[in-house]
Amino acid sequence: MAAEELAAAGCAVQVFEAKPSVARKLLMAGKSGLNLTKSEPASVFLTAYGDGAGWLAPVLDAFGPAEVCRWAEGLGLPVFTGSSGRVFPEAMKASPLLRAWLARLGALGVVFRTRWRWIGWDGNTMRFDTPEGQQQVSADVTVLAMGGASWARLGSDGAWAGILAAEGISLQPFQPSNAALCVPWSEHMASHFGTPIKGVAFTAGDATSRGEAILSRRGIEGGGIYTLSPALRSGAALLMDLAPDLTAAQVAERLSRPRGKASLSNHLRKSLGLSPVKRALLQECARPLPQDVQALAALVKKLPVTHDGLAPLDEAISVVGGVCRNSLTDDLMLRAKPGVFCAGEMLDWDAPTGGYLLTACLSTGRWAGRAAAGYLG
Repeated sequence: MAAEELAAAGCAVQVFEAKPSVARKLLMAGKSGLNLTKSEPASVFLTAYGDGAGWLAPVLDAFGPAEVCRWAEGLGLPVFTGSSGRVFPEAMKASPLLRAWLARLGALGVVFRTRWRWIGWDGNTMRFDTPEGQQQVSADVTVLAMGGASWARLGSDGAWAGILAAEGISLQPFQPSNAALCVPWSEHMASHFGTPIKGVAFTAGDATSRGEAILSRRGIEGGGIYTLSPALRSGAALLMDLAPDLTAAQVAERLSRPRGKASLSNHLRKSLGLSPVKRALLQECARPLPQDVQALAALVKKLPVTHDGLAPLDEAISVVGGVCRNSLTDDLMLRAKPGVFCAGEMLDWDAPTGGYLLTACLSTGRWAGRAAAGYLG
């Protein structure tokens, strides 16, 4: 995005990529359907960014969901909006979009240099490790779009943090976001691994999610858990409501009905419609189950799930942490390095999956590119 803005302004642009090919994380994001953005009112969209909403507001206002859709369609990729409001290219995958985008950048004269890893500055000159040995490059402006510190094999390894810290630039430590929740399941849960957990509400701290999740060997993963990353990251307990459309009183009333010779598991199935995975979770997290109806109803509504926190940083979809807001001007230029701008996930902001991550990366890239062009006059 930054390269496109600079090239459109008439600048000679080079993109330096550490990996043998560009946009690997974008391609991975599109492997199961490229969720470009989310179609919802701007005021609602912005709340997904939590504490970062304030300083990202003008950036996202200039290039938000509607603009993302027009941008993709301008590349010849029609989009559609799903029932949840999530927006995808009709082709679903990232590869057609990337091919069209690279062709357009090539037509603008943008030059890509792969296997060039940035290793820091020598004064105002940038140094790179390359297949031909160490190289130096001088530029009038630079945009750093180095990614966070998750999925290092795709290129975003966070190694740049030490370089910026040595220049006196304020950084927040990286922490995982949109990551699986690690739960030490017993062997009894193995038969349910890979099963969707539907029709539940997850609560951590003050946040509640009705999204879907998957029971996995690691624990619980999926959008329903990812949105709770900030609370879970801070050590909040996880509670599951296995019957979110019923009140505790309604659950108790249904459990009070005569069960005859039916087992408790069958009674839970017949009276509340609890699926096998819900019944397994109830047994796993609260065994032995109480015989008292009120106590059992309370567990159905607030089942505590013991967990070991979020999955490690490199397994997370995204990260929180990176370059602090106070290290940047409103144009996303580093105060300590005039002419050097930052964009994307290397900035200290957080958002759930569902189109928010990609939209903010696109919009901050565009914003930094335009600002860099303006800096050049």
